[in-house]
Amino acid sequence: MNKRTGAIAGAAAAAIAGAAILLPNAHASTDQPAAPKTLSAHSATALAASLKADLGDQSAGWYLDDANGHLVMNVLSKDDAASVTAKGAVAKVVQNSMTALKAGAKTLRTNASIPGTAWSIDPKTNKIVVVADRTVTGAKMARLSKTTGGMGAGMVTVKRSQGEFKRYDGGEAGSAAGGDAGQAAGGAGDAGAGGAGDAGAGGAGDAGAGGAGDASSGGAAASGGGGGAGGAGGGGQAAGPVGGSAIFGGNARCSLGFNVTVQGAPAFLTAGHCGNDSKTWTADQGGGQPLGTVADSKFPKTDFALVKYDDTGAKPDSSVDLGNGSTQKITKAAEAAVGMKVQRSGSTTGVHDGKVTGLDATVNYGNGDIVNGLIQTDVCAEPGDSGGSMFSGDSAVGLTSGGSGDCTQGGETFFQPVTDALKATGAEIGAGGAGGGGDNGAGGAGGAAAGGAGDASGAGGAGDAGAGNAGAGSAGAGSQDPGSGAGDQGAGAQDPGTGAQDPGTGAQDPGTGAQDPGAGGSNDPGAGSGDGMN
Repeated sequence: MNKRTGAIAGAAAAAIAGAAILLPNAHASTDQPAAPKTLSAHSATALAASLKADLGDQSAGWYLDDANGHLVMNVLSKDDAASVTAKGAVAKVVQNSMTALKAGAKTLRTNASIPGTAWSIDPKTNKIVVVADRTVTGAKMARLSKTTGGMGAGMVTVKRSQGEFKRYDGGEAGSAAGGDAGQAAGGAGDAGAGGAGDAGAGGAGDAGAGGAGDASSGGAAASGGGGGAGGAGGGGQAAGPVGGSAIFGGNARCSLGFNVTVQGAPAFLTAGHCGNDSKTWTADQGGGQPLGTVADSKFPKTDFALVKYDDTGAKPDSSVDLGNGSTQKITKAAEAAVGMKVQRSGSTTGVHDGKVTGLDATVNYGNGDIVNGLIQTDVCAEPGDSGGSMFSGDSAVGLTSGGSGDCTQGGETFFQPVTDALKATGAEIGAGGAGGGGDNGAGGAGGAAAGGAGDASGAGGAGDAGAGNAGAGSAGAGSQDPGSGAGDQGAGAQDPGTGAQDPGTGAQDPGTGAQDPGAGGSNDPGAGSGDGMN
């Protein structure tokens, strides 16, 4: 009996001892770090901002791993890495702090300010990446090599570009190209698309432009104008100038960036060097369709301009032309992040996509034109695209500044952060326009004007049903009888070729056309804010 009892007791003790050994291991298995979160660009930016605040001077930048949606945070120690992973990000221990990288960029500005060079901070490599274009040779290249060599291979990488860094504002010759039906654009897709819808609604206000503005241009817009206004609320073609539309000032052609409001007044953002080219901007090369006047322009150092619409009652749509007859609604501004997927819309080359590759970029265009704090990308662009929209989904991200290469061979393009431009000007993303635009009434109004305008006789007499309703013009009249606007679609479309030849006229007085909320619609402006730097 005692032996049996002893055996049982021994077995129990062994079991307890075994449990004592296993329990710590079982407990340890529950302490494994959580898997990284899959995040949208917006959510990743918010998390990164929180982590940067926690890390302070130990922060070394961050980027998006777009393959899996993870936020990668650079840190300087394993202890910092643990706090980062605990919050759902991927931690990467690196050598250079952000403070050190920014000090290196300052060294380059002081000792190697050479025309044809650009540099940005690349958090993926934890280095400053310097790009020298084809003009940097001989003594200039020797000076650059000496400066970067003194900084050490662990701090900086030097690359060569086969192109030449330049601003992307276009000259008068480019204006004609920009007037292509395919690009004129932008805003109006087929020039007439948006513009004419607008022109129609405002046709009344703009007398005979009315309608007819250019009868042919109105005609070209007939189908586009009606469809544009009608579709604006749902990603359709917008009435009036939108992001990517061609704008003309003096001998320069640029692109509209984003429609905004300033203390309730309608305006748009474009590049600062465009704002310096001309104080007044129009929707056509001939200058017959005024858009707005420059209220603020900053270039060099930064590169943005604020242009206020001459028609203070205009309600241009907060969207970007996608070049396929549709638009992307823009509801907010976002800070750029390396790895972020972006698109760019411009009046020369339309829409192209790519990724953000660097931040806090400096570009030396020559002649003392040095711009800091830019976003570097692998998206292509060409002259005439300056000021155009860079966006990610429904978020405004940048304004096209310049770069090297073209859309045949590729290249680098740099953008002014929209968030910085909004802060400096007090502007907000959005200038109204969407709500009514999606309304059948708005579509009818645009269609009515365009239809009637396309018929020369209709243009001449407001008695024509199409032109009469639009011209007498209230969008209400157009909307009450959408059928009459569409009733003469054939007439409106009789001369589509001519309409395309004069895209500016097709965009007839977009400000006036947008006077009635019904035509342009209305959109609650979203506030855009944030620091354009990571």
